[in-house]
Amino acid sequence: MSATAQVPPETGSRSAPAGGRLARLARLLVGRRRVTLLLVALVAGAAAVAGGGVEGMLSSGGYTPQSAESVSADRLLAQRFHAGAPDLILVAETAAGVTAPDAEQAGKALTGQAARARGVVYARSFWSTGDPTLRSRDGRTALVLVKLAGDEDAAFHRAHDLAPVLRGAHGPLDVRVTGLSQVNSEADDQSSADLTRAEVLAAPLTLLILLAAFGSLLAALLPVLVGVVAVAVTYAMLAGLAQVTSVSVFALNITTALGFGLAVDYSLFIISRYREELAAGRDVTEAVAAALRTAGRTVLFSALTVALSLAALLVFPLYFLRSLAYAGVLVVVLAAAASLLVLPPMLAVIGLRIDRWDLFAPLRRRLPGARRPEQGVWHRLAMVVMRRPVAVGGVVAVLLVALALPFLQARFALMDDRVLPRHSDAQVAADVLRDQFQQAQTSPDVVVLPELDAAAQGTALAGYARRLSQVPHTVRVDSAAGGFSAGRQVAPAGTANPAPAGGKGTWLSVLSDVDPSSAAGERHARAVRAVPAPAPGPALVGGAAASQVDTKDVLAGRLPWAGGVIAASMLVLLFLFSGSVVIPVKQLVLNVLSLTASFGAMVYVFQDGHLKWLVGDFVSTGRLEVTVPILMFCVAFGLSMDYSVFLLSRIREEYLATGDTTRAVAFGLERTGRLITAAALVVATVLGALATSQLSILKLLGAGLALAVIVDATLVRGLLVPALMRLLGRFNWWAPGPLRRLHRRFGLTDS
Repeated sequence: MSATAQVPPETGSRSAPAGGRLARLARLLVGRRRVTLLLVALVAGAAAVAGGGVEGMLSSGGYTPQSAESVSADRLLAQRFHAGAPDLILVAETAAGVTAPDAEQAGKALTGQAARARGVVYARSFWSTGDPTLRSRDGRTALVLVKLAGDEDAAFHRAHDLAPVLRGAHGPLDVRVTGLSQVNSEADDQSSADLTRAEVLAAPLTLLILLAAFGSLLAALLPVLVGVVAVAVTYAMLAGLAQVTSVSVFALNITTALGFGLAVDYSLFIISRYREELAAGRDVTEAVAAALRTAGRTVLFSALTVALSLAALLVFPLYFLRSLAYAGVLVVVLAAAASLLVLPPMLAVIGLRIDRWDLFAPLRRRLPGARRPEQGVWHRLAMVVMRRPVAVGGVVAVLLVALALPFLQARFALMDDRVLPRHSDAQVAADVLRDQFQQAQTSPDVVVLPELDAAAQGTALAGYARRLSQVPHTVRVDSAAGGFSAGRQVAPAGTANPAPAGGKGTWLSVLSDVDPSSAAGERHARAVRAVPAPAPGPALVGGAAASQVDTKDVLAGRLPWAGGVIAASMLVLLFLFSGSVVIPVKQLVLNVLSLTASFGAMVYVFQDGHLKWLVGDFVSTGRLEVTVPILMFCVAFGLSMDYSVFLLSRIREEYLATGDTTRAVAFGLERTGRLITAAALVVATVLGALATSQLSILKLLGAGLALAVIVDATLVRGLLVPALMRLLGRFNWWAPGPLRRLHRRFGLTDS
């Protein structure tokens, strides 16, 4: 087959009226610009009001699939037995010792106050039970364990109200609060503060980058304005989305950064093309129409690729990831819509004054390539690379692969208190737990036997508990049939885990000597599940370690599906865009390479704790939050494809006009290099502002995504793309005959 399937010459003059649906839309918006801008102002104002209280509508948690065995076990434990792992842990300290009379009196009062609070299932403490495991080794600290009613989200909201009442001085006791619900509550408060900080940092830096890119203050302000409109509507859409499904508290930070960054990006490319068309001799209306027909088409396609990449998160049954998928797809659509619908009337109003207040015009006129593109920096860089494509491409590829090597040592766990700032109340209290208490005591493995009658099958239950106590690293098993340790009964029947009022069903507490969030904790939970349970009915294993096992198993099982969704959708869309079967495969490989530095840094910096000074202080646990690499891959892959499309569109445009791949690559890089760099700096700035967060999960996402964008815009687009396209030559554009005909019929064109 010929590799020159598409080499039609460009027809018509540059000043001829632009055709196509987007051009007609542009003329419509320009003709009704006052009405359009009035409607935009009304929509943005209404959105600002509707989204004003969105922070209070968002949820925390969502890291374990609701269909998991551990969730079923924990739910049954709470509903039927009024038991389960505590949602709040009160760490009460006193210098005089917790057995002192005044400390004991205050401790019992504190326990009673917690037990009487609305929405509390149980509250038990060292003072109410005498359990020595709830007293610290030095005798100065004791625990109050509080179980809250309802699901994870209900417990989160209840903890937000209850913790301030229980925290602080209670007689001689100094009380701090930790536990999963408190961690979620503090993370919610911290993310709100971090969002404000990120916005304050990102807005002026974005304006400076745009000013450097455009020169004109007026042109630089337009993308920022479009970004503000997109973010305002995003807040309103998130508020609406929160009414029908749980939306993670982190959605606000991530989608706001993504929405603002993409809206500015898309506006940057449309405005740049508008200025180019004005310089070519078109009047204002036709320049807007031509800009939307070309750059606007690319914006639509780019938004589609980013949205599909984010939509791959929907295959994971965790509402944390699914809510980010819903919110991410919405914000990408809004960013594209704001750029395509708001810019044309604004450009029409500004008209030829787009270059007004050009502060850098004298400097820019002196830059190489200002009058002759073939002398531009990006054009010359492309030509240098294409003269030595094997050497340049090989060195860059080896470097990127080497940067990914630390990821081979990645270890994963669920989020815990150490995601919070080091000085936070929940983490300080949790550090006391780790130092002074056997951590598994507050989060043991639990086994629920919902169909077993403990009274009638006491012997079978005792045998099962005895076998569980013989599992390596098991310290003790408590059940209605007695307590067991190392295969021996150490407590009589009837002293723990009473049957529910209906008499059916029972449960066992399996205490281990390993950290539930560690690999050893996971192995212990799997070993507990492997012990045969007495009939009838299932044995459901829950607890922190079992939840981590279930989450990691379901993510690993769905990961190939998510990868398949991304790969298939990108291959199809890039074929429809380019008409080639080679370019889609090449872009997939390059996009994966562009993520290597981020994934390597994820482990080297955030898991192993190196180079903390680059991103600010955080607590390194030796493990990564298990959902972050998946989220980062989907977001970064979409952003990488975003820049691929912008570069490819200009290369393809020149190739269709000349049939010369080398010239087309140099032309495309010269036309888009400065813009892609500016766009990447904007997105990296907006996302990188998340790295100032005090939450390590947002710090990791912000730093990782910013690094991925910078690597993609420089090493990949500036060096690898020209090298590979030069090596492939005319084969870049090859497609089998049937697919060429399919593209002519269904390809994404601007008609």
